[in-house]
Amino acid sequence: MSADESDKMGVMNAWLDAVCAELGADRSVMDANTTGLLDLIRDVAHGPSRPGAPMTAFLVGLASASGSQDPTVQAHKVAEHVAAVNRLIAGWPTPTAPSSEG
Repeated sequence: MSADESDKMGVMNAWLDAVCAELGADRSVMDANTTGLLDLIRDVAHGPSRPGAPMTAFLVGLASASGSQDPTVQAHKVAEHVAAVNRLIAGWPTPTAPSSEG
């Protein structure tokens, strides 16, 4: 990882620590799913809908938080919901590129 990437990750982590503190959220839930969530956001942005990517992450979080206050249960729910949305992405029709013939 380059120094620039390391700096960006440090800023991101400081920001996320502050947001978790402000909202009373358990950081461990996110930490358990960071890679999966970032991949999901990327895949939605480059697939079904770029502007839908952050809202998809919000919906995964919203659905995962309801029903339990236990961070371990919430982290497991996030992983389940990420997998469900990944299945949805896999089946989502891809737009066809305009034909160069014509």
